Amino acid sequence: MTNATGFTMPAVFLKDRSLIAVGGVEAESFLQNLITTDIVSLGADEARPGALLTPQGKILFDFMIWRDGDGFIIETDATQREALLKRLTMYRLRAPVTLTPVAEDGVTVSWGEDAEEGVKDSRFAKANVTVLRRAGHHGSDDAALYDALRIENGIVTSGPDYALQDAFPHDVLMDFNGGLSFKKGCYVGQEVVSRMQHRGTARRRVVTVSAGAALPASGTEITANGKPVGTLGSVEGTSGLAIVRIDRAGEAMASGTPLLAGNVSVTLSLPAWSGLSFPTSSDEASA
Repeated sequence: MTNATGFTMPAVFLKDRSLIAVGGVEAESFLQNLITTDIVSLGADEARPGALLTPQGKILFDFMIWRDGDGFIIETDATQREALLKRLTMYRLRAPVTLTPVAEDGVTVSWGEDAEEGVKDSRFAKANVTVLRRAGHHGSDDAALYDALRIENGIVTSGPDYALQDAFPHDVLMDFNGGLSFKKGCYVGQEVVSRMQHRGTARRRVVTVSAGAALPASGTEITANGKPVGTLGSVEGTSGLAIVRIDRAGEAMASGTPLLAGNVSVTLSLPAWSGLSFPTSSDEASA
């Protein structure tokens, strides 16, 4: 994609994304009382991450959400849309809310200072990177470019990086990226995530992974002295993402114990935008 100044900016079509339109006079209150995101404060030009949780506080569905006139657009993985629609319909009951799959599949993401069309992805904004999202096919099909950007900035997504119903919002940094509210009222799973926040019991966190050789495949265990620390997620060459126990990783790093992904020596870094640091003993880990 080339902007008006003649400079080319990256624009990538993500064919595996699908959209749901949420409308009706009670659309905002319906979603506000159901999902993790504070959508009352959601700006007109902003896309925030969010999740619908299990009652036990784990991520049942993950998505991006933004305003569309008086309603909202939910962007989720194509494999999740049908099940998410069914779950939202179950919660709707008799509320005057419409839930409609959008016919146009896929989302285009563009980034850089010259990105012009779409809503701003708040996850990347935390890292001072402008990434815009909009429906439809408006860019190249080279999804690896976007994956590399995600990896560089510590942005995870379900599927390649974690399994649904296996991760808490804290595990994937929703407490820092705008996807998790502790100020609004109750929503599904809210008591569990609030307890984790107040007690500081979050131990698993997203890290970026770097190596001097090609990383092994996603799903490879990361170990320290033969003991599991975490699991590789998205991988692009010598860089990747993982969700690890930061207390165990911190202890290994403090003692000089090598961290390995398979047989490859790796270095782990917490995303700078999170403000987190590795504890040096398990009782120091905090959210």
